[in-house]
Amino acid sequence: MSRPSNSGAPDAPSTPVRRGAPTGSRAALIADTALRLLAERGMRGLTHRAVDEAAGLPQGSTSNSARTRLALLEAAVGRLADREARVLGLDELPRPGSDIEEFTDALALALHRLLTQHRPLVLARYELALEATRRPELRTVFDAAGEGMRTPLVAMMAGAGSAEPERHALSLIAWADGLMFTCTAGAYHSAEPGLAELRTGFREVLGGMLGSATGT
Repeated sequence: MSRPSNSGAPDAPSTPVRRGAPTGSRAALIADTALRLLAERGMRGLTHRAVDEAAGLPQGSTSNSARTRLALLEAAVGRLADREARVLGLDELPRPGSDIEEFTDALALALHRLLTQHRPLVLARYELALEATRRPELRTVFDAAGEGMRTPLVAMMAGAGSAEPERHALSLIAWADGLMFTCTAGAYHSAEPGLAELRTGFREVLGGMLGSATGT
């Protein structure tokens, strides 16, 4: 079977890959392996052949699942969104209007889990985010996947009393993203912030945005 060309020719637009490939399926194995290669080797190290070899699959398996490079990247984005949602426990976040300390504890625990147990996912996400700046089709898929994280935070900020929940959610995400980058690829890449530190950080950020809602 012929393999997608790596000549640099633009990919034809592909249909967005459906999220939620069952864990243990070949599609999930391929997407998980793509994420691992992105974390270990960067974007240049991600090829159909490399995925086949790293996943222990017969040659051509990845091409059968994702015909083009764009389709492979979309599959990785979809799988990343699913795995991050589970790691961060998005389904377990406090309901809007919950006590602010419960909100703080949940966010700190989620970020701590990601930074201490799932760093490769963070690195893979940065690789995909940068690639999305160069591929409009991937940008669309990447942004749509991110809505699953932004939407509940906006609702939680509104429930916590924010007068500008969209802007405050953006500030909260920016702070968390900055911390993740600094502790995985930046000046503190060897640091693993403790849970207590993260609670303090979130409490300070939320206190600055919400004021009296946090008791400050």
